[in-house]
Amino acid sequence: MAPTFLIVGATGNTGVGVVETLSKDLTNNSTWPNVRILAQTRSKDSSSAQKLAKLPGVEILAKPWIEITSDWLREHEVVRAFIASHNLPNHFAEESTFLVEALNAGVEYVVRISTTAANVRPDFLAYYPRQHWAIEAMLGTPEFEKLHWSSLQPNVFYAYYINTAADLIKKFRKDGKQDVLRLMASEDGPVGVIEGREVGVFAAKLLLEKDTTKHNKAKYVLNGPEDLTGKKIVEMVEGYIGQKVENVSYKDLTFLEHMAAQSNESREVIMSIRHAPVTGWDGKCTASTTSKEVLEIAAPKVTPAQALKAMLEE
Repeated sequence: MAPTFLIVGATGNTGVGVVETLSKDLTNNSTWPNVRILAQTRSKDSSSAQKLAKLPGVEILAKPWIEITSDWLREHEVVRAFIASHNLPNHFAEESTFLVEALNAGVEYVVRISTTAANVRPDFLAYYPRQHWAIEAMLGTPEFEKLHWSSLQPNVFYAYYINTAADLIKKFRKDGKQDVLRLMASEDGPVGVIEGREVGVFAAKLLLEKDTTKHNKAKYVLNGPEDLTGKKIVEMVEGYIGQKVENVSYKDLTFLEHMAAQSNESREVIMSIRHAPVTGWDGKCTASTTSKEVLEIAAPKVTPAQALKAMLEE
C-alpha cells in the first residue's frame, strides 16, 4: 500500500475540487510519486462519485466517515487528510472524534472546512460558527501539537446565494411567469460569494505542500473575486428574463422554517441560523478580506455572472 491522501466529503461542494486538483497535480509529481487518493463518500453509485472514480489515481471509499478509526487510518497509510463536515448540531462531536483519531494515527496534516470568518466566534448567535470556533480552539491546544492543520474559512457559496435567482429564470423560461425572487442577500450589502470548487482547489494545493509548517495552525479567509449585492442579483436576473423583476424579498430566510420543521433538533437551535447572514448584510464579508496566501496560491476566479450562467446550463 502507498501513502494516502484521504478526502472526507469528496462529492460535496468543496470536496470535488480537492479530488480533481489532486488527481491532476499528482501526475508525475516528484514530491509524491506514489501517493493514492482515497475519496470518501456515502455511495459509490452517485453520479458525482462515478465521475471522480474515472480520474487518475482516485479510489472511491463508500464508508461513513465518522466510523473511521485510528487503526483504519494507519492500515490505509493515511498521511494527509481533508475534511468537509456537515453543520448539524452534532458537528463538533463528530468532527472532533475524527480529528482525535487522526492525531492518534499519526496523520501529518489535515485541511478542514470552517465557515464565514466574521462569524467564527465563541459568542456568535448562530450555533454552527461556534462549533467551528470550538474545533479550531481544540486544534490549537498543546495536545494537538503533532497534528499540523489549516482551517479554511470560506464565505457563502454561490449554490446557496443565487440558487433562487437561477430557479426563477428557469421557471420563467418555461411558462413566462415570475415567482417572488427570494434572496438571502440584502439589497446593498456587498458579499464576496465564492464557488465551492475553488475552495477545494486551494485545499488541494495545501495538501500538496512538501513542508506544511508554514500553513500549520493557519486560518485562511476565502472569498470570490467580486462583491455581490442583492441589487446586482436582481440586475442579472432581469438581464436573462428581459423584464423587471416584479417582486423581490431581500434578507429572506423563510427556508429556515422548513428546515426547522423537518429537523429533529431544537427549533430554536436551527432557527439561530437566521443570524448567520447578518455580518454579510453589514459589509463585513467582502472580497477584500481574502487572505493574501489564498491570492498567491490559488486565487478564486469564478464571478457571480459566470456562476449564474453555469447554474442555468445544468
